[in-house]
Amino acid sequence: MPNAFTTRTDALFSQLRKDGLWKELQTIEGPMDAEITLIRNGKPQKVLCFCSNNYLGLANHPEVVEAGHKALRDYGAGTASVRFICGTFGPHWELEQRIARYMGTEASYSFVSAWTANEAVFPTLCEAGDMIISDELNHACIIDGIRLATTIKKGVHKAVYANNRLEGEKSLRAALEAARANKDVTGQIWVITDGVFSMEGSIADLPAMRKLCDEFNAMLVVDDSHGHGVMGKLGRGTHEHWGMVDGGSHLGRVDLFTGTLGKALGGGAGGFIAASQQVIDLIIQRGRPTLFSNALPVTIAASASKAIEITLREPQRVQRLKDNVQYARTKLKAAGFDVLPSPTAICPIIVHDTAKAIAMSKRLLDLGIFVIGFGYPVVPEGHARLRCQISAAHTTGHIDALVEALRKL
Repeated sequence: MPNAFTTRTDALFSQLRKDGLWKELQTIEGPMDAEITLIRNGKPQKVLCFCSNNYLGLANHPEVVEAGHKALRDYGAGTASVRFICGTFGPHWELEQRIARYMGTEASYSFVSAWTANEAVFPTLCEAGDMIISDELNHACIIDGIRLATTIKKGVHKAVYANNRLEGEKSLRAALEAARANKDVTGQIWVITDGVFSMEGSIADLPAMRKLCDEFNAMLVVDDSHGHGVMGKLGRGTHEHWGMVDGGSHLGRVDLFTGTLGKALGGGAGGFIAASQQVIDLIIQRGRPTLFSNALPVTIAASASKAIEITLREPQRVQRLKDNVQYARTKLKAAGFDVLPSPTAICPIIVHDTAKAIAMSKRLLDLGIFVIGFGYPVVPEGHARLRCQISAAHTTGHIDALVEALRKL
C-alpha cells in the first residue's frame, strides 16, 4: 500500500523525467585518465573525460597506485576502529606531516572525506557567542557544517555575504561590522570561503580577506579542495597563488584550511584540516567525526601521501595543467562560447537552462566527450552550465576534440 513517502517521491521522479532533469549515473570501466571507457547500453565506449577533478593526472600514476598496493599488503584493508581507540597507523602520521608541510601549517588531521572534515570544524571549534560569516557560493559541505554548528551549539550565530564582495552592500565588511555591533556576538568571529569556487572557477581574494579579518580580529578559514594541485607554482593552493605561504609569521596567513585528497591529490578519497597544533589538538580531543568515525583507509593515506610528494617533486606537472587551461580557454572563447574567466582548471560554459545543459551533456557523450551539465539545485535557477574541467593529462588534441564537439552542438 502506498504511503506518503512513496507517493511524493514517485511524483518527484515523474516530474524530473518530464522536465529533462533526471540524472544518469555513468559506469566507468578501468582507471580514471584523460581517456576512459564508459559502459553505455551494455557496451564499452571510449570517451574523453572533461568532468573529473583529476587535475594533475595522478589518479592512475604508477607510483600512487603502487603506494596503495604496498599499504594494503603491509597493513590490510583498514583499521576497523576510530583513531583514538586503535585506529591510527604509521601512514596516517606520515600523510598528516606531509600535508602540514605542503600547506605550510603546524599540523594537520585526516578524515574519510572533505565533507566530514568540514563537518568537524565549526561544531568543534565554535562556542556560544561566536559568529560564522560565509560566502554565499561556498560548497554544500561548508553550509551543512555551519548549520550543524548553529544547531548543536546554541548561541552560535551565522551570516552570509555576496560572493567575493568584500566592500559595500551585502559585503564581507558589512557582515563584519554587523557582527561587531551585535551585542550577542561576544566570542570569536570566523570567516570562511572556498579558495576556488567549484561551479564558477573563480577564486577568493585571500589577501584582502586577510586584511579585513585582521581589522575585525576574525579567523580566516579556507576550503581549497579545487585549489590543491592547481593554484600556485607548486600547486599548494590558492594561498600560494596569492603569495601567502610565508613559512611562519601569522601576518598574511590563512588560519585554517580544509581540503580533499579525492581530487588532484591522488583522486582516491579523504579530506583534511590543516591549521595550528592547537586547532588540531582540539579537533582530536573534541571533534565528533574524529571520535566516532573510522580512520581514513591506510591504502588511501599512502596513495595520497605519494601524490603530494609527486606534486612537489614535479612542478612541471602543475605548469602543464596551467598551459592546458590557457589553451582550452583561448580555444573555447575563439569558438564563441561564454566561459567564465578564471586562472583555474574549471571552465564553466553558461547555457542558463537546466534541461538544455543536461541535453547538451547527453549529446556530447554521443560525440565521445564526457562533460556534465549542472543546473538547479547545484547552481541557482537560470545559471545552468556545462562544467569543463581540464587536466594535466589532457593533450592539445584532446582539447581540440572538446571544442570541435561543442561546435557541433
